[in-house]
Amino acid sequence: MRRFIGAFTALTALAVPSCAALAQSPADVYKGKTIDVVAGFTVGGAYDVYARLLARHIGRHIPGAPLVVPRNMEGAGSLRLANWLYQVGPKDGTVIGTFGRGVAFDPLLGVQGAAFDATKFNWIGSANDEVSVCVAWTASGITSIEDVIARELIVGGSGGSADTDQFPKILNGVIGTKMRLIVGYPGGNDINLAMQRGEVKGRCGWSWSSVKSTQAAWLRDKTISVLVQLSFAKHADLPDVPLVINLAKTDEQRQILKTIFARQVMGRPFAAPPGTPKERVEVLRRAFDATMKDADFLAEAEKIGIEITPVSGEKVQELVAEVYKITTPELAGKIAAMLK
Repeated sequence: MRRFIGAFTALTALAVPSCAALAQSPADVYKGKTIDVVAGFTVGGAYDVYARLLARHIGRHIPGAPLVVPRNMEGAGSLRLANWLYQVGPKDGTVIGTFGRGVAFDPLLGVQGAAFDATKFNWIGSANDEVSVCVAWTASGITSIEDVIARELIVGGSGGSADTDQFPKILNGVIGTKMRLIVGYPGGNDINLAMQRGEVKGRCGWSWSSVKSTQAAWLRDKTISVLVQLSFAKHADLPDVPLVINLAKTDEQRQILKTIFARQVMGRPFAAPPGTPKERVEVLRRAFDATMKDADFLAEAEKIGIEITPVSGEKVQELVAEVYKITTPELAGKIAAMLK
């Protein structure tokens, strides 16, 4: 009997720290901690800019005022980061990552190397509901999407999971454009330099917000021509540039384009690893939401010329689940064939 009581007492003692840990307030959890905000692309690109801007401001909205540090883990169009976040990333609420908006749908489309279930990420939110574009170096003589249907446009890509690689392939397969993809550039800045050097003549799958913030002079001087908008609705800045959905000629083509460009709603997504405690996910989501309304954050975003049209973590979570639910295996197979 005494042995039983002793064992019970020991088990109770072991259980007390566990219960105390569960009862920790968010301030207790994050006080003195460091949170990493990891971008899946090189320094200076749009995803990196959004990640660093968030890192500078979100700490004020997290109880306990943790130190927030921006980091980079480039590779394979940010697929490397998505795999790391899913398989290796700490599951304690001390890391969030931002990777290419289309990466979430790579497993659905059979992209090689995508080793995760995107529905199990804890989506924290998106800083932008994005419109992307395809552009051509104006000196190439290509100034419209009709030109690209008629003749070849060489474009640069940064990895199999990146928009810059997937969008040209989808446009080639669905509407008959003739884009030839040159792959292997580490990030968007490298593709821009390749356009300047004449290695490529265009870029497809480039966020309009990034074009405006990083290459305003190219737009002003008409160095580049905007060919088509890749989204569900036109951007107010581009009333005369055609919308990709309107170029579809069949219901199946429209469904393929909808499946691919649903990702635009989560234009600048941030996610925590699966298994992160729900209460910490909630803290990060509410901090993200508060940051998106923060006056200093918005003022800095305006100063550096990036758009903030936020989408909540809950809405991103629902969107990812919905796309996986409605995309039939037959349709996914056709899309996957286009992306190979």
